[in-house]
Amino acid sequence: MAISGFEGFEKRLELQFSSRDPVIGIGLRKLDFKSLEQVLHQVQCTVVSALGNQHFDSYVLSESSLFVYPNKIIIKTCGTTQLLKSVQPFINHARTLNLRIVALRYTRGSFIFPQAQPHPHTSFHEEVIYLEDNLPEHLCYRKASVIPSNFTSHSWHMFSAGLVEYPDDVPYTVEVCMTELDQTLARKFFRRPYDGKNGDSAGREMTELTGINRINPNSHICDFAFDPCGYSMNGIDSDRYSTIHVTPEHGFSYASFECVGSVYNADIADMVKKAVKVFCPGSVSVATTNASDDICVRIKGAVEQIGMKCRSWSMDEFPAAGTVVFQTFTTRRNIRT
Repeated sequence: MAISGFEGFEKRLELQFSSRDPVIGIGLRKLDFKSLEQVLHQVQCTVVSALGNQHFDSYVLSESSLFVYPNKIIIKTCGTTQLLKSVQPFINHARTLNLRIVALRYTRGSFIFPQAQPHPHTSFHEEVIYLEDNLPEHLCYRKASVIPSNFTSHSWHMFSAGLVEYPDDVPYTVEVCMTELDQTLARKFFRRPYDGKNGDSAGREMTELTGINRINPNSHICDFAFDPCGYSMNGIDSDRYSTIHVTPEHGFSYASFECVGSVYNADIADMVKKAVKVFCPGSVSVATTNASDDICVRIKGAVEQIGMKCRSWSMDEFPAAGTVVFQTFTTRRNIRT
């Protein structure tokens, strides 16, 4: 728990691995649950629910989410978790499966309560130093950057490292951060006292009540409601994931939506629009990694259709991650910095 309130903005880490064997099989999915728990203990979070399919395993955490593919791990944690402490353990566990790290990407927005963050997250400078010290030398394509916006409270922090330059034919990632949630809608993510439900059944009720289940009707959803408030979900749609996390308390309310897309699906902009409508936030930021200009423009148009105004559009290039576009939006009446 942060000093002034709960920190909703997540830290996100993605690690990619490869093997000399051209057939990886289930790869990282061989990691037993005890090994995953040990890593999560260092990060300071636990598994509260899980769901998988033939492509990957997903875990809802006490602080956000974990996804394990045969050759990739994505972990996203909020609050005062120490996410970067998972880097070395994951690399070591992968090595026992004859897998070598070939790329890493770390992203986050601007913390609401930066003074509450522990080592190694007290500043982006400290985070970059920690990553540089814990990555093998063969990840030689490296870059750290803070992508600005027109608002001092919204910047996108990113570090990437890779063995080779990033290919263009891989899925792109969309990360949406929302603050100043509509208070009436945010109240839907509070549990009723003595409701007689567990986290799974209360989460299922929130998913249906808020319309989250309609963002991508093709998704199988694993959801969880925290007590007295808060909500997390992972969605599984074939080999694609989506995830939502909500901190509904007034004064530091926050929600995030993340999904992955490819050239073969054209529904991402509509999904982003539906996700933003669930919360009607005062401000929104959208970071897209390795997406085409057309996708970014379509997302901008979709968000503006629901009464938001694009206030800034920034771009940066990362040799090991591709092009990152960072857009910020506020309601048309909200021009605060």
